[in-house]
Amino acid sequence: MNSGSFPVAIKRSEVVAAMLPLQEHWLPMSNLDLLLPPLDFGIFFCYKNMSSESPENMVAELKKSLAQVLVSFYPLAGEIVANGDGEPEILCNNRGVDFAHAHADVELKHIDFYRPHLSLHAKLVPIKMHGLLSVQVTELKCGGLFIGCTFDHRAADAHSANMFLTAWADTAKSNPIKQLPSFRRSLFNPRRPPQPHKSLDEFYAPLLSMPPPQSAEDDDCLTSRIYYIHSDEIDGLQSQSSHDGTRRSKIESFSAFLWKTLAAAGADRSKTVKLGIVVDGRARLSNGTTSLESYFGNVLSVPYVEASVGELQTTSLRGAADMVRGCIATASTAEHFLSLIDWMEVRRPKPAVVKVYCKDENDEAAVVVSSGKRFPMQELDFGWGGPDIGSYHFPWGGETGYVMPVPGPHGNGDWIVYMNLKKKHLDFIEARAAHVFRPFSSHYFNLAN
Repeated sequence: MNSGSFPVAIKRSEVVAAMLPLQEHWLPMSNLDLLLPPLDFGIFFCYKNMSSESPENMVAELKKSLAQVLVSFYPLAGEIVANGDGEPEILCNNRGVDFAHAHADVELKHIDFYRPHLSLHAKLVPIKMHGLLSVQVTELKCGGLFIGCTFDHRAADAHSANMFLTAWADTAKSNPIKQLPSFRRSLFNPRRPPQPHKSLDEFYAPLLSMPPPQSAEDDDCLTSRIYYIHSDEIDGLQSQSSHDGTRRSKIESFSAFLWKTLAAAGADRSKTVKLGIVVDGRARLSNGTTSLESYFGNVLSVPYVEASVGELQTTSLRGAADMVRGCIATASTAEHFLSLIDWMEVRRPKPAVVKVYCKDENDEAAVVVSSGKRFPMQELDFGWGGPDIGSYHFPWGGETGYVMPVPGPHGNGDWIVYMNLKKKHLDFIEARAAHVFRPFSSHYFNLAN
């Protein structure tokens, strides 16, 4: 039986700094970084006992390679400090990364991945207390190894975290880093004079305060669950969303289905359901002479679309997918991101936030969907093979939900989907679409034996 009530003992806590000295200096945040409030996101991946090495040796190798890779990814060894204007900046002082070596009295097959708020949060995925990154490596009773990392979102987006983790794995195997990071903030300098589009006021707003954390576990509180979706179900949603020779992407089709399912839970047809889509601007801003694939930082926009419960209940999946596509199209140009940089410039030093994160009283639900299709599952090989399970963990608080699908570990088109939504909505989704959203468990990964 899956368990979330297992003890975890910290065997050793230390700080891992970059192995080479670094002259202390300041690294400013870009205007796109400044659109992120103080939020942390987690990534975890775990391995069955497939190595002849002892856990102690494996952890020692992880620490050694972490110290090496931090030479290239040196901001992660620093800390965020407010400058004279009250804005966050990265102090690159090689403070180091908090690194914990732990032991959990549980086997991999018995971990309750379906309910990560019980089994993973603050147990196997650490809460970051200092710096920009915290790491916990946990030995499991079965001989498996669980690696949990928590990043400061103000300094890194998912693309950046993936780049770091892949480089860490390459370094552990004594391979050259495939993609060295760039911290060239001048790529995001505002235009002179700034030329913000008024339309951005629809998507972004001043940040007055962060929503208070939720503690009670009731139907109106956000909670996390992880699901497994078979590739044929994803293909089916894509087929139903496409029409007239226009093929919708899988993430567009999935988002439309989720949007409609959330609306189906609503009793008041006048209420609205908001759907935000995370758009990575790297490809939009890259040109023939400049590529942003190696840029480390935030290059994101989160446009959103809203519709009434009644409208979504009556529209087809194709119609909903068309609206999702239109939403994404608003943030799919270089001009959008250049204007967003300018929009933030004219408001500094006042902080801002994506508007979909500010839930209105008339909202039945609000959710942000981010695509983790580039999650480098099989590249996270530290010398003992790729992970058997991996996902994001992002219980970001407030009342707006967050959903992040990543590829399954078998490379067959299946998805692992992390969802942080209201309990009542998760329960409804499971009841209405149990054929799509299957509880994530060891059964799907041949871990039961």
